[in-house]
Amino acid sequence: MSNIDVQKKIALINDVTGFGRCSIAVMAPIVSAMKIQAVTVPTAILSAHTQFPEYYFDDYTSKMREYIQTYEDIGLEFDAISTGFLGSEEQVDIVIDFINKFKTDRNFVIVDPVMGDYGKLYKTYTPAMCAKMKKLVEHAEIITPNLTELCNLLDVEYPEGPVTIEELKTMCIELAQRGPKHIVVTGIPFNKSQIANFIYNKDEDFQIVMVDKIGGDRSGTGDVIASVIAGMYMNGHSFYESVKKAADFATKCIKYCEKNNVPNHWGLCFEMYLGELIE
Repeated sequence: MSNIDVQKKIALINDVTGFGRCSIAVMAPIVSAMKIQAVTVPTAILSAHTQFPEYYFDDYTSKMREYIQTYEDIGLEFDAISTGFLGSEEQVDIVIDFINKFKTDRNFVIVDPVMGDYGKLYKTYTPAMCAKMKKLVEHAEIITPNLTELCNLLDVEYPEGPVTIEELKTMCIELAQRGPKHIVVTGIPFNKSQIANFIYNKDEDFQIVMVDKIGGDRSGTGDVIASVIAGMYMNGHSFYESVKKAADFATKCIKYCEKNNVPNHWGLCFEMYLGELIE
């Protein structure tokens, strides 16, 4: 069998955005640099993401099932399935159907439950949509929520002050009982100069990866982190090693952006460091 026949494939279920460095436009080149074939499943087509004052948007929901059917008809198999922002209950149902069709005991699902931040949910996240996301998370081996998303997945109040290690551990243990084996709670403010990423592996103790806090929030940061984690994990690294690589890589990209005055809504200049992901 040739090398191309055994190349790993990941299904990237996310939107396709032309400008702004987010979603599949970020994830596909990152996993490709890690020698993994990216297979796109678009949820929407945008010219630029929604933080820009003007953008073209085409909801792909009505086309997704027919699009996915092609992959089933040609017998495509995946080594991983990754999901990002989902804009409606129907899209979550479609993704769950996709997982039911393509999930095997030889692959894994990574879910980035893009629901909100800073204690507030995005406008699209109605109670019904939150309930759908809870169902999706049950299918995941890996999830990458921030603190807002972790609290909402568990129906826990967002903490008014700093969250404690014990609170994080208790929440992750409860969430792991619903399905996920590996959880990283990303972007937790630790102090004025550092951000913590809290790692929980089911039935094991917690680990923490610290990074420097640099500048403000940048669009697509979660997509960069999720794709590096997925690629590292697919290539045989431990979950801790995968998170550490992702956090360090994102930090390096952010430092470059800050040094070169790249606007926050232009995303991370990950292209400068793709070579560092090649093993």
